[in-house]
Formats: sequence, C-alpha cells, structure tokens
Amino acid sequence: MKTYRSICLLLTLLFFAACDKSAPVVNETQPVAADSAAVEPARAAIAMPDSQSAQVSADILAKGGNAVDAAIAAGFALAVTEPEAGNIGGGGFMLIYLDDKAYFLDYRETAPLAAHRDMYLDENGDVIEGMSTLGHRAAGVPGAVAGLWSAHQRFGKLPWRELVMPAVALARDGFVVHPHLADTIRYGMRKFDGKTNFSKYFANAREGEIFRQPELADTLQRIADEGSNGFYSGKTAELIVAEMERGNGLISAEDLQRYMAVWREPLTARWRDYTVLSAPPPSSGGFAVIQLLKIKDLLAHEFEGLDHNSAQYVHLIAEIEKRVFADRAEYLGDSDFVDVPMDRLLSDAYLKQRAREISVDSISQLDNVHPGLESMDTTHYSIVDFDGNAVSTTTTLNLGFGSGVVVEGAGFLLNDEMDDFSVKPGVPNAFGVIGNTANEIQPGKRMLSSMSPTILTRDGQVDFVVGSPGGSTIFTTVFQMIVNNYDFGMTAVESAGASRFHHQLLQPDVVTYSPSVPLPEETIAQLSDRGYRAIPHPFDYGDVQTIRRVDDTWDAGSDPRNRGESRVLERSSAD
Repeated sequence: MKTYRSICLLLTLLFFAACDKSAPVVNETQPVAADSAAVEPARAAIAMPDSQSAQVSADILAKGGNAVDAAIAAGFALAVTEPEAGNIGGGGFMLIYLDDKAYFLDYRETAPLAAHRDMYLDENGDVIEGMSTLGHRAAGVPGAVAGLWSAHQRFGKLPWRELVMPAVALARDGFVVHPHLADTIRYGMRKFDGKTNFSKYFANAREGEIFRQPELADTLQRIADEGSNGFYSGKTAELIVAEMERGNGLISAEDLQRYMAVWREPLTARWRDYTVLSAPPPSSGGFAVIQLLKIKDLLAHEFEGLDHNSAQYVHLIAEIEKRVFADRAEYLGDSDFVDVPMDRLLSDAYLKQRAREISVDSISQLDNVHPGLESMDTTHYSIVDFDGNAVSTTTTLNLGFGSGVVVEGAGFLLNDEMDDFSVKPGVPNAFGVIGNTANEIQPGKRMLSSMSPTILTRDGQVDFVVGSPGGSTIFTTVFQMIVNNYDFGMTAVESAGASRFHHQLLQPDVVTYSPSVPLPEETIAQLSDRGYRAIPHPFDYGDVQTIRRVDDTWDAGSDPRNRGESRVLERSSAD
C-alpha cells in the first residue's frame, strides 16, 4: 500500500498538472431564461481544436444550420480527426444558449451494470495499478452518440444525415495528419505497446500523409443512416459486446440499450454584470468556476494592483483553489445518486466564509484545509451562430486515447472514464485528485467530471463562450480565461496563449505551469522563496477555445499551443 501511495504521489506531480433509441427518453427541465433580448451581431464565430472540425462547422453554419447543428457535425468530425480525445466511444457535456434560454445536456458515460464499488481493489483492499485506466475494464458505457442525437432531436435544424456525413467522408477518404497529432499517436504507440490493439489501428498515421479509417467510416455511416440506433443496437452494438467479451470487459448489450442522455438545469450565477452559465453535477466544473470567480471578487482588496501571474497573484489563486478542491472531493458526485448541497456551496454566506479562510501570506497545509460545510485528454469547442445562439461543448475519453482499446470491426477507441470515479476514498486518480464516497462506483452511475463548458451573458446577449480539456486543470483554466479577458483586458488569442498555472489539494506546496509558456522567472523565484515548488507541467495542459463579444462582432481564439483554428464568419448575401 505504501508503494502504491508513493506511485500516486508521483502521478500527482506528473499528471495533475480528461429503451427505443430512435426516440430517446430525456429528462426535460425548465430552460434558464435570459436577462432581456437584444440585437445580435450579423456574424458567427467558431473556435475549434483542429482545421477539419473548423471547416465542417463553418460549412454547416453557411448552409443555414444553427449552433447545435454545427456542434453535432463538429463532434462527429473530431471522432475521426482527433482520436486522442474526440470520440464516439466516450461522452461529454453540451451547454446551449438558444433563443435567449439556456439548456444543459449530460451525455457523460455511466458505470456498467456489472460494475461495483471495489472492482479495482485486490484482496487486501489496495488499488490495482492501471486497472481503471488501461484495457477493457476501464471503459464506461459511451454516451456521445446518444447525446448528439438527443441535441438534434430537440434543437437541430438541418437533417441528421447531413450533419454526420462530413465525418464519414473524413474517415473514408482520409485527412492529412498534423504534426501534433503524429506526435500524440507516437506517444500512444509507446503507452499501449503490447497491451491493447492500438497499434493495429494507428501505426499507419504518419505526419503529412493521408490517414484513412474504413471501419470507423462504416460505423459512422450506420449512425448517419439509423440515428442512435446505429450505435446502441444492431451491428455496432454487437461489435462492442464482442470486444468486451474478448477482453473481459463489462459493457453489455443491456448497458447499451439502457443508456440515456439527460437534460439538466445548468448552473446559473450572477457575477458582476454577467450571468454565468456552466455545468451542473456530474460535473464539478461549473461549481468550481463559480466559486473561484466569486471568492476572488470577495478578496478584491488583496488582488488590487497585482500584476498578472505575479507571485502574490499565483499564491492567492492557489489558496482559493485548495478549498475548491476540498469541497469537490467531499461533496461532488452524480446528483442522481447522491445529494449534492449545491445551494449551500454557492451561497453568499458560505463563499464569504471560505474567503475569510484564505491565508494571504503563507501556504495553507492540508491539515488546515477541509471541506467547508458541516457534516488528461479531452476536447472542447465553442460556437456562436448568425442568430447569436451559442454552444459550448466538452467531450472526453479521459486520458489520451482512453483505454487504448479499439472496438474491432468498428474502428473507434473506448474511454477509460471509470478512473474518474473514486476508486478508493482518499486514493488519488490519474490526475492526482482524491474523492470520497459521493463519487464511489455504483452500477449506472455517472462518474464525476471536471469538464466546464461555460457561457457568460449580459443583458440577454451571449458575451463569452469558453471551455478547455485538461482533466483536473479544466476549471482552473476556464477561470483564468475569464479573468484574463475581463480583468486584464486580453483578447481571445492572448488569453488562450498566456501562461497558466494550476494548484490543487495535493500536493499543498506544488504549482504547475505551462512548459511552453512558463511563468515569469521572477514569479517562480518568489514562489520558491515562499515555500512553493513551482514546476513545469509534463505537457501543455488545456486546449482553450474561446469566443468573446466585441461591439458588433466576435473575437474568437484557439489555443496557440495546439492545432486549433478559430474563425469569424460573415453572413453570405444569400442568407
């Protein structure tokens, strides 16, 4: 056990730095109404993780599709061109602002019916290393196709088939492999060598060459022709079950038939003159973004005059983040299974209490940071259509390339989202994050997520659309993007490209920062003098895609660290 805990502490440093299916049953909720209607810009904007998804979503908007249509088409395209994170073998969240109302769609993966609380523990009660992150038993029941189908059934304008066929073409005809993708695939080849069938499917993906995926094309064609039935039943479902049987996995035909996307009430909060809309449980991201923004404002006098990413600025944010992660570990889980005290966690009185606990001059140690109440690969894209409707979507396989298992005959990777449960209370997951019983494994339960698709509105108009991948760093990244824009006046690209940093409950004295865009040397030295270990993250976490209203147009930015592409689109004269 001591050995495993030592490994977990090392991982903390290395990785925290991801019914009838033709008419799925959904949990309808009341939409969140806008402040008031106003005239929208005559332009649209997209911020995408790669050029292919950017072109697909732009084409859909040009054809008269709305933001939801463009998001669906982009989601399927990314299942082809971003195999490390874009997916049909995982799940995600979609935050929609349409006709001045907000909606949230949860298509997070679920634990298979055969899953149980102690499934990753040995006979001594210790966690079995790697079992929740590698191979067939790491996979939760995929939700992506059900989610995109449900979004289309409720809000789509263009025909379903028209939204899926661009992805079919990308898989069948191929696309040119970007150098960043080629590097990522080489990493996957080393990671999964001899352990899964990953190399069989991706060894031919070489930089600058056309990469084709015929099995995936056939799977996407079935989805285009049959809707979600083309995934959760019929041939694709049979291929998934057969893959599970080959690798002693748990996902069954019944799991696939029972899966449902769920419409939930988005988290909503007032912040300054804005309405913040973000992700509710099973995400911890929305609550965290709101807590971070509000506690920072309660400490405005301490931030006055501080330079961006100065040592004192980083320290104060780290102190706030400690407490957010403590609350996350204790209280957050799937609200269909546990009672999440969200009203209390976001109440003014509680946030003032947490602000008073901040140690302004020194590092709070773990013994002094408690829950306050009594008692690594993902993808994101942001879209605003010509009518001012917005979609902020984050989807994931969890770690890069998920479980590393490709469904034979179907050509897509399965997730390793089971690691996002609290495999054992108090034991860190692959991102170094600890959890408690609220996030323990139960059949049919959705694992806790950090995904934080977020939209800010002002006077009824979309003002800011943002999100990012990055595992446990997601909501700290989203928070920094909002602050960079609204407090430091950065443009979308400047904000996305700025150095960012991350701190969480473990380790109390560690701050990681972007290796390619490091914190200032003076900041690193001063943090060291305070007792921090400010170290570069082992990879450039996050891939921010953001859109901001600027007068009568949009400012769109994709993270320059990666292969994203953002565009502001003019309405054609024919529209």
